Amino acid sequence: MPADATDLERESRQKAREEKPVSSQKLLRPREVAARLAVSRSTVYRWYWEGKLKGVKLGGGTVRILESSVEQKVAEAD
Repeated sequence: MPADATDLERESRQKAREEKPVSSQKLLRPREVAARLAVSRSTVYRWYWEGKLKGVKLGGGTVRILESSVEQKVAEAD
């Protein structure tokens, strides 16, 4: 039986509570992420917009990626 929207929202809120607040996590520039993952900056931006990397959009179109998201991506590659 497929999950309804309420279940998905509840699950999303649960995950958000389990994760550290963004303010307590280290934020990385896309070029730093690209170097760590050995990919291009374009790939980093694409993965961010696709939701494969978590981060925040600051004013002026600036993007920062959560270090924990990068570490998770590295662990997936192993």
